[in-house]
Amino acid sequence: MTTILDPSDRALEGTQADAGPDADAGTDAAEIQPSFAELGVDPAICAALEEQGIHAPFAIQAMTVVDALAGRDVCGKAKTGSGKTLAFGVPLLQRTMASPATEPGRPRALVLVPTRELAVQVSEVFEPLAEAAGLRVVAVYGGADIERQVKKLRRGVDIIIATPGRLIDLGDRGELSVADIETLVLDEADRMADMGFMPQVEWVLRRLEREHQTLLFSATLDGAVDRLVSRYLTDPVLHEVASDSTTVEAMEHRFLAVHQMDRVKVCAAVCRSADKALVFVRTKHGADRLVEQLEKEGVRAGAIHGDLRQANRERTLKDFTEGKLHVLVATDVAARGLHIDAVDIVVHFDPPEDHKAYLHRSGRTARAGSAGLVVSLVQWNQVLEIERIQTRIGVRMPIVEMFSNVPRLADLAAWTPEKA
Repeated sequence: MTTILDPSDRALEGTQADAGPDADAGTDAAEIQPSFAELGVDPAICAALEEQGIHAPFAIQAMTVVDALAGRDVCGKAKTGSGKTLAFGVPLLQRTMASPATEPGRPRALVLVPTRELAVQVSEVFEPLAEAAGLRVVAVYGGADIERQVKKLRRGVDIIIATPGRLIDLGDRGELSVADIETLVLDEADRMADMGFMPQVEWVLRRLEREHQTLLFSATLDGAVDRLVSRYLTDPVLHEVASDSTTVEAMEHRFLAVHQMDRVKVCAAVCRSADKALVFVRTKHGADRLVEQLEKEGVRAGAIHGDLRQANRERTLKDFTEGKLHVLVATDVAARGLHIDAVDIVVHFDPPEDHKAYLHRSGRTARAGSAGLVVSLVQWNQVLEIERIQTRIGVRMPIVEMFSNVPRLADLAAWTPEKA
């Protein structure tokens, strides 16, 4: 069975508070939605959702929760920002309530995620709901103290949220077994494939001894993800929400032709106009260098990339999320799985690899029901590259020469490029 909700169908959309790392706000149609209780969600979990201001499900949640609660294998195809964390989190928690873990290090539910940041953010969504359900949740991921994670596992855990590498490390040490897993979630499966984690994912799947339910969520269901579905899921039901074109339409795009010597100053001017700006570069060294250059321009910025210690990454991300840091400079790999609400501007300081990367980067700003501004800084030798990306995403806008002393940089959203 396949369910596809067209983005123009507003019947299942509604308002929702911060429902998770990938949850957008909906519309004013909540009164015609089913409630979580009407979907069969346990009263304790419903009450915990209400306490967080979450009163009605998003479309992907409304579609998938019933099938997941019934024990079906589910494939959810949905873009970042569609609310999929609760789409799998609510049924996983409820089904685990009926079958909690009986031995330390042998959880009954597992969520596999591609990045440490996503593990932390999913855990933060789960924790208040798990507390209401009387369940214990532990997140394990590389870059953090493994001994501290071992201590938590030895105290007992019902639900584990893990990156593949750290899960295998703990298994090899005899501290964690997946033999009792009854509910498995593969979150952002396409990114796990892109990052080369499919061998580790299959390593885990081959070690599941019990009959189990699998919930797989991904932006795409082709290639390696399709092979995973065909091999390991049983008669899965597919639910699909939204498309890239919706995201494109929700954005304001600006393409600025800049000179090498003025590029940092233009970037700084754009960032000053935002409460939160997310700037993308291609390399780790480029991220660190740009942070230093922005600081010299009076713009407080922090970098996030794979060479930083996990504690530093988490502190920088926390400061940015809480508004203590106004500019976050990130590489593409480090940004995978990041879910940050209320980003005003995304800046492509270095051009994205292709149109998919452009959409993935830019989608961080077209969230929470509001339009976002996406600014691409284009040097003379990158024009053809950017024009190809424009063609693929269906956006044709002039690439307008811009210097750092131009006043309109303070409000690019109000400027119409055709009138340049």
